[in-house]
Amino acid sequence: MLRQVAEGVLVHQSELLQNNTVVVRGRAGVMLIDAGITGDEMACLANDLRELGRPVVAGFSTHPDWDHVLWHAELGDAPRYGTARCAASMRDLRSNPDWKDRVAEGLPPEIADETPLDLFGLITALPAGTTRIPWDGPQVRIIEHPAHSPGHAALLIEERGVLVAGDMLSDVLVPMLDDFNGTNDPVEEYLAGLRLLEDVAGDADVLVPGHGSVGGADQVRARIELDRAYVHALRDGRTPDDPRLGPSAQPGWEWVSDIHAGQAQSLARRSERDGTPG
Repeated sequence: MLRQVAEGVLVHQSELLQNNTVVVRGRAGVMLIDAGITGDEMACLANDLRELGRPVVAGFSTHPDWDHVLWHAELGDAPRYGTARCAASMRDLRSNPDWKDRVAEGLPPEIADETPLDLFGLITALPAGTTRIPWDGPQVRIIEHPAHSPGHAALLIEERGVLVAGDMLSDVLVPMLDDFNGTNDPVEEYLAGLRLLEDVAGDADVLVPGHGSVGGADQVRARIELDRAYVHALRDGRTPDDPRLGPSAQPGWEWVSDIHAGQAQSLARRSERDGTPG
């Protein structure tokens, strides 16, 4: 079901992971941001848009995680944009002969048979440094940052005051940092991403995270601070005082504590390897 969150901006939320698909109305049709995760959900969305007389004229994937780069044939063949790094990540993955098997292994078993992969990851790269989505609709600013995954971008629908945050600023998921095994610094990258989101917080009246509840203007800075406090605690080896963890977690999301435990262990191993405090 589509729910309007601002003028010309609607959200459809998946059942399993509370993924939020954002629909932005333009002059000739709509843009879909992170189209969905199951075939039935995406087909239902396509049908709803047909009934509204709103063809899909553009898509955008906020980052290269599996649940943000899916598509369904019934949504049409509009260009599906992403940052240059997001598109490159998908090209690299799809260049492997066994890429479908690799992706399928990472799918939640509950929806593995319901997730269509034929159009998975077919992202059109925007030139590096592009700051606006090229489409005939409201101005959408691209805020690319290093947090969570390579090529991650938030979007600010400027004329509507809507911040689409990708996999950040969720009320159900703690910050999930990039790979701790590389040469990058995922903690500092995440903090850098939060600073970039903070720079546009004053322009947002509505916050749409990749997963979880849509928030109002008062939630934008509150969730930035919550994410920052979590990352600081993780960096410092402290137990976070975070409502998304432990007994206060939303029912059905207790497994988020396992994500935190895994991240804490990975950061401790990295600190030991590099000889840095942690």
